[in-house]
Amino acid sequence: MIKRNSMAAAIAALVFSAGGLSAQTHQMIDQVGGAIDRIQPGAPIHGLDHPDRIPGQYIVVLRDEMAGIQSVESLARDLGRQAGFDVQHSYDVALRGFSLRATPGLQSRGQGAEKQALANLARDPRVDFIEADRHVYLQQSQSPATWGLDRIDQRDLPLNNTYNYDYTGAGVHAYIIDTGIRASHNQFSGRMGPGWTGINDGRGTSDCNGHGTHVAGTVGGSVHGVAKGVRLYPVRVFGCSGQTSNSIIIDSVNWVAANHNAPAVANMSLGGGASQALDNAVQGASNAGVTMVVAAGNSNANACNFSPARASSAITVGSTTSNDSRSNFSNWGSCVDIFAPGSNITAPWHTSNSATNTISGTSMAAPHVAGVVALYLQAAPGASPTQIANALYGNATTGRLSGIGSGSPNRLLYSRLSNGGGDDGGGGDGGSCPAGFQEFTGSLSGSGDSTFEPNGTYYQASAGTHQGILASPSNAIYDLFLQQYSWWNGWQTVAQSLPNSGSENAQISYNGSSGYYVWRLESWTGSGAYTFCMNTP
Repeated sequence: MIKRNSMAAAIAALVFSAGGLSAQTHQMIDQVGGAIDRIQPGAPIHGLDHPDRIPGQYIVVLRDEMAGIQSVESLARDLGRQAGFDVQHSYDVALRGFSLRATPGLQSRGQGAEKQALANLARDPRVDFIEADRHVYLQQSQSPATWGLDRIDQRDLPLNNTYNYDYTGAGVHAYIIDTGIRASHNQFSGRMGPGWTGINDGRGTSDCNGHGTHVAGTVGGSVHGVAKGVRLYPVRVFGCSGQTSNSIIIDSVNWVAANHNAPAVANMSLGGGASQALDNAVQGASNAGVTMVVAAGNSNANACNFSPARASSAITVGSTTSNDSRSNFSNWGSCVDIFAPGSNITAPWHTSNSATNTISGTSMAAPHVAGVVALYLQAAPGASPTQIANALYGNATTGRLSGIGSGSPNRLLYSRLSNGGGDDGGGGDGGSCPAGFQEFTGSLSGSGDSTFEPNGTYYQASAGTHQGILASPSNAIYDLFLQQYSWWNGWQTVAQSLPNSGSENAQISYNGSSGYYVWRLESWTGSGAYTFCMNTP
């Protein structure tokens, strides 16, 4: 498995926040959420690193004990004027406080001046805390929804006839290696990219079979698709009859690896007997940065006997029915990575610009997964295929499926990035701490959740070696970061450990200068209890 890099932290904090601000905009404050008290005197300031932050706008909350001193509106004017801000709103019922916007004069003096003005405001004893203002968005949903979409956005049955989604896959590129796509279909309007064909029948990338249009519609159709904003690319490897050769398929995979736009996902709802050459081609595309999603196959047999289903670098998808049982045609076994809806799936069809069809197969299950990959890639466009796969598996719904077959994972696709990871996995597996280490315990609620140790705050240390060991639940992956305080740039990460699995502890040994330090613990995937061991100079 490829070692995860620093983008792991970024995707996890997005799979719910899509990025962060540059070091130059870091304030002399805590991390997002205010889990640490400010080192500088004064009230804490929260949310300055939030990706949806509105520059120059802040919400100021007053201390309760200051409630009767003067009216909020009057106090807002006084404090705002002194600090160089204009008052936008004042609040005196739900909370006592006000919102401010930096004046044009303050903004013209640069970030340093705004930073100092904010710090001065925070030192006023009447201020409880300050929070950066941020954008808020409506949560989109589709109602009524086809059952496949309906199932992947909720943990349990019964279905609620609604598909809720946090992302659309906008900015992500999906390559459909199949029979082509009917590009003029109403559900693909304005989102078709240039493709490739290995079939010399004069039709180019047009679909004369229907299968590819259906698959593309499940990935990214505006009505029946998981990722309704993804850009779709037809990669035609089948003619009208639905037959082709491995050499053509390998040629197509090679084209995708060489010519894809990033971030990219490719769907291969196809398969045949075991082929090392095809498996290697899939591996090469994955190495090139394309997340490869493949169908497990429809033989009701061990998927490890088929390619590309057995390719270790691909996400191999089995099929389920609307009652959470394995579809009776779906392949099974240890080469299956995840299950998704695949029986009786409705999606666009090739016969007209508005046509749909309802068909079944692991070919219909795989594009549900490819669509969710597109959602993940919108949230974290720099994530590697391994990181995407780990996030997908860690966020899956577990323990709900029946009749999955010997060796298969009881893991059902889940599409919501903001609702945390899969089911709880119990306590950390690391045991007691080594001699001389302090031990701290706690829990994280799911992907992107984070906390700080020791006990939610920072510590002061002399020059020397800082050691940290973080044990996560076996079905979760927790990352560990050591951060040091800088007067100019706030809290900066100086060391990190990004394990590949829950069985691997996150460990850091860092030789640092004297100063203030804090440990940040963050869930890459999954949830549950942890044990953290710390030794400081």
